[in-house]
Amino acid sequence: MQTRLNTSRIRAAHRVIDPVFLDTPLYRCEALEPALGCTVSIKLETANPVRSFKGRGTEVLASRLAEHGPRAVVCASAGNLGQALAWSGRGRGLDVTVVASRFATAAKLDRIRALGAKLVLVDGDHEMARERAAAIARHDGIRLVEDSLDIETCEGAATIGLELVDTVPSFDTVLIALGGGALATGVGHVVKASAPEVEVICVQPQGAPAMTRSWHGRRVVTTDSTDTIADGVAGRCPIPAVLDDLLVVADDAVLVQEASIIAGMRMLLDHAGLVVEPSAALGIAALLEDRDRFAGRHVVTIVCGSNVDMDAYHRWVGR
Repeated sequence: MQTRLNTSRIRAAHRVIDPVFLDTPLYRCEALEPALGCTVSIKLETANPVRSFKGRGTEVLASRLAEHGPRAVVCASAGNLGQALAWSGRGRGLDVTVVASRFATAAKLDRIRALGAKLVLVDGDHEMARERAAAIARHDGIRLVEDSLDIETCEGAATIGLELVDTVPSFDTVLIALGGGALATGVGHVVKASAPEVEVICVQPQGAPAMTRSWHGRRVVTTDSTDTIADGVAGRCPIPAVLDDLLVVADDAVLVQEASIIAGMRMLLDHAGLVVEPSAALGIAALLEDRDRFAGRHVVTIVCGSNVDMDAYHRWVGR
């Protein structure tokens, strides 16, 4: 099984990540099960200082940059990567610039500023932010951090997979939010290496289907726009190397409707006491849309972030 990822490097990554991001809660959530018709375990990647899984990857990246330079970095972010890189960089004396859309979730932008990063806003979407970040890196001669392309972001996320296969006695399926692909390729790589019989299913919104279409077509498919509340996974232009990795480790990639994402957020609030951002409810949305497929299985879903604009959240789920 050939991907860009390396299991020994992933185990080494586990040793350099701040323990505050590691060994996140993993538990069976029986309250969800009557409505979903299967056994559901939650891997909770929100219980950390940046409230998303991204801190695992930025810890690996920042630790290597602190050792070998350069000290200045720039990334494009919908919000979560930027927070994580700002947090990891602050602890290691790195100069962090984050480029984001001015339409990004305000709470995410506020936290990036609060963590000491320089924030540059663009008038377009995440793909425009990626272009601006690359231009800044060229102009200023600093390191461009590209989520999912930089292997550290994938191998940091892959440490979640280590914790899954080392902890859960037996599960049949893992549902993984699919955006740029770091989480899906990272966790998928470890799961397939350790428990190849487990089905790795990626989940994306119908309003941001580029990576899913690419996986099904086995070639990069781009879209002209996105239309989803799941801002954390709303990319239009998949990275070829990441798609290649995903083709090796994923068994399926599915698209879900916005109504199902909102229903999933509401279920996680009502039955698990969890406030999550839309991207984090994609796994529950997939279960809601295809109960027959998952009936009787033991499914693990990774709740990957909880950085959400609370006014929008209340509008979606109801006060």
